[in-house]
Amino acid sequence: MSNKYKESGVSLEKGYETISLIKKQVKKTSNLGTMTNIGSFGGLFDLSKYHIKEPILVSGTDGVGTKLLIAQEANIHNTIGIDLVAMCVNDVITVLAKPLFFLDYIAVGVLEPKIVEEVIKGITEGCVQAGCYLVGGETAEMPDMYSKKHYDLAGYTTGVVEKSKMLNISNVKVKDVLLGLSSSGLHSNGYSLVRKILFKDNHLKLQDYVNELECTLQTELLKPTIIYVNAIEALKDKVNIHGISHITGGGFIENIPRMLPEDLGAEIKEDSFEIYPIFKYLENLGNIPHKEMFNIFNMGIGMVIALSEEDARIAINILSKTNYKSQIIGQVIKQPGIEII
Repeated sequence: MSNKYKESGVSLEKGYETISLIKKQVKKTSNLGTMTNIGSFGGLFDLSKYHIKEPILVSGTDGVGTKLLIAQEANIHNTIGIDLVAMCVNDVITVLAKPLFFLDYIAVGVLEPKIVEEVIKGITEGCVQAGCYLVGGETAEMPDMYSKKHYDLAGYTTGVVEKSKMLNISNVKVKDVLLGLSSSGLHSNGYSLVRKILFKDNHLKLQDYVNELECTLQTELLKPTIIYVNAIEALKDKVNIHGISHITGGGFIENIPRMLPEDLGAEIKEDSFEIYPIFKYLENLGNIPHKEMFNIFNMGIGMVIALSEEDARIAINILSKTNYKSQIIGQVIKQPGIEII
């Protein structure tokens, strides 16, 4: 059977090697609820260890989009897994849930155990940063679905929050200030447009050094997405958070309203935070209308928190002692919609 399977393009031996390499990484992510090693059919997690009176489970799933094509062309695979974890856990923490565990799905054209191991290293690092256990996953070799050097990723996470502490959009009030947590750059959104502008329209190469960026395109485009779990964990018992928005696909315009009551909006002061060079570079090179940039990219802000002005000052002081950079970028207003001023 193995020989016949190999003739179809699927290698059982490489599958076994991959599992062996993955096991070495998974051990690094163990946390309080860890129950089992990878290899069983279902991942087990002991929620009782967290002693939560009324647990609400919060789940999220995502991928990293066409940023994968940048990693594959650059042959750099050890950071894209951080992006995968970040895109999932940054969503579930918006209701103050603590990520508990993570699962990954890796689909490949031809299984290369060393490449999969590099991807898993990034996923492991992301799980360590988020404090969640890599409870399991799936690696599928599908030669007729993907070309030889291509792979796709999907991730899934579950977090938990005490019911009485879960955020609700009704908590957000007029005159709440908006605290912006800085991003690392593009994160994992808008890459189809980025690739079109840079490579299709202007015929640039990943190895090209760009003076405005002070680095190569490869370095800029592969900066991992920031994981904000520890920032929220540091704040949630010290300030009264009213709302949280993950600034992901759709930028400010689409994502900030998701944490607001329907009759409220937000005013963002553009000069209150640094818009990174990569965004200015893409805007000019792609001739993108300025307002549209805020509906595509994070513009340098990866997460927005709504809270009172007094609590915002306390939060800034707390975050100043961490690796997270934060600043007040605007306020909640009576007029629905997002105003960039």
